[in-house]
Amino acid sequence: MKNGKFLVAPAIVWLIIFFAIPMLMVVAVSFATRTPYGQVVFNFTLGNYVRFLEPLYLKIFVSTIITAVVTTVFTFLMGYPVAYAIAKLPKKWQQPGLIVVMVPFWINFLIRSYAWVIILRSQGVVNTLLLKLGLITQPLSLLYNDYAVMLGMIYALLPFMVLPIYVSIEQLDKKLLEAASDLGASPLVAFRKITLPLTMPGIAAGSILVFISSLGMFVVPDVMGGAKSALIGNLIQNQFLSARDWPFGSALSIVLAILALVLIMLYYKVLQQQKGGHKHEEKLA
Repeated sequence: MKNGKFLVAPAIVWLIIFFAIPMLMVVAVSFATRTPYGQVVFNFTLGNYVRFLEPLYLKIFVSTIITAVVTTVFTFLMGYPVAYAIAKLPKKWQQPGLIVVMVPFWINFLIRSYAWVIILRSQGVVNTLLLKLGLITQPLSLLYNDYAVMLGMIYALLPFMVLPIYVSIEQLDKKLLEAASDLGASPLVAFRKITLPLTMPGIAAGSILVFISSLGMFVVPDVMGGAKSALIGNLIQNQFLSARDWPFGSALSIVLAILALVLIMLYYKVLQQQKGGHKHEEKLA
């Protein structure tokens, strides 16, 4: 037991130094003020959080929530079929299928974002192909708008949806599907009544991962959205770098952190309720 605690100690120290202390510093700065030259002055104030409630910042926050929701929905609609297809492959092909999904993680995120710029810009691959085929007479505006931002975010975050769903499908008891088939259920009915409900933990986990990542995303909106698609992540970046308003940037970061924490707690609560329900069913059986 003592040896186990000794082995865990380095991880605890790492978490304290690189997570807890920086987080406490951000919390402290969020209640501070700044001078006209950007210096942080530790005079306790709630002004930074009150400022967040101004219409301009609330509009950006609501826009961020909408973008995150749309991104999460489309990653689910694309990710579930991919995860289902990989799970249904023969065992020897499942690993290569997962590797294909993970390949984008091997390339720098910024490079991947600029690759989309090359594809979607006025002289990019898509417009050049459409012009040569005679389908359009002038380049389409495919870049620097909300649709381009969502496309980039869906592409970047798709693996976060695929992997949890794949795990849920892979752990599914195949005997339940066989029993449904023996009772005359069609594959569609079996999917709707058995597969989909039993893979909800994976769907919830993937959705939370994608949604939380979308909230803080600033690279994709910056590269593919331009000035017209500023999200809360871009606002935080601007406060720390350009505006030099660290207290307000810290307050915005804490708001996002609290929202993410609430979502994670809700997920674990639902998960515990599902486990409790399963245990109750087993006792009854």
